[in-house]
Amino acid sequence: MKKKFLLRKIIFHISNIGIILIYLYPGSIFGWLFYGNIQKQPQLTSDFAIFSSNHTYTFIVLSLLGLFSYYKNKIKILFLYLFFISIFLELCHLLIPQRSFQYQDLFGNFLGIFLVFIVFNIYKYFIKND
Repeated sequence: MKKKFLLRKIIFHISNIGIILIYLYPGSIFGWLFYGNIQKQPQLTSDFAIFSSNHTYTFIVLSLLGLFSYYKNKIKILFLYLFFISIFLELCHLLIPQRSFQYQDLFGNFLGIFLVFIVFNIYKYFIKND
């Protein structure tokens, strides 16, 4: 059982490093891979009002990986870390060429984290009340 949790943590940390590298890369790695153009960003779905859909999906996945890795302990630290890293990475776009700070992206990051946080707390509430 410990091997399963260790593997989950390794996957979370590798994904975390991967997302940090993608966010800090000057341009779009996926745009370069899919279109041969670092200035073109692939769009999975249309954005949600004031939220970037790509950023929402990214932080839903990262939050879920973190949650499955640390659900027994350190949940508060995990969610604080996720909020901090989402702010930090978006602020880094002010300094990185070919990138720009956008509130829509930051709000998408927050939405992804918040959705997982809410679902986790609802799940935890119903488990305790069973």
